[in-house]
Amino acid sequence: MELYARAAELGYSKAYYRLGDGYFGGGDLKKAKFHFEAATMAGHEVARYNLARCEKDLGNMERAIKHLRIAASAGCFEAMHVLIECFESFEEDGFVNRESIDTTLAAYNNSCAEMRSESRDIYVQKYNQSIMESETTIT
Repeated sequence: MELYARAAELGYSKAYYRLGDGYFGGGDLKKAKFHFEAATMAGHEVARYNLARCEKDLGNMERAIKHLRIAASAGCFEAMHVLIECFESFEEDGFVNRESIDTTLAAYNNSCAEMRSESRDIYVQKYNQSIMESETTIT
C-alpha cells in the first residue's frame, strides 16, 4: 500500500485505483471513494464503475447510476451489465428509465465499435482457440 500511495502522489491513476480497491475490500468506503474519484478524474473507467459501487453502498443510488452510465458509455462491460440489472430492479423507483438505458446502450455499443480492429479480432480469435485447446488437453 505504501508504494501505491507514493505512486498516487506522483499522479499514477492506476495506483489510485489500486488504493481504492484495497480500501473498498477492507470496508473503508470513504477512503475507497476518495481514491476511486482521483483515478476517475484521470480517466480510469473501471475506477468509475467501482466509484458507483461505493456510492451504492453509501446509499447514493442517483450518483451510483450516474457513474454507471458514464462508465458504460465509455465501454465498461461491468457497468453496462449492472446498469441493466438496476433497470430491471429499480425501474419503478425512477432511478433508471428505459430512455436512459437505450441512450447508454447506444453509447456503449459505439464505444465498443471504436475499440474494434482487425488485429484485435484476430487476437481474440486465437486467444479463444488456445483456451479451447487447453481445456481439451486438461480433460
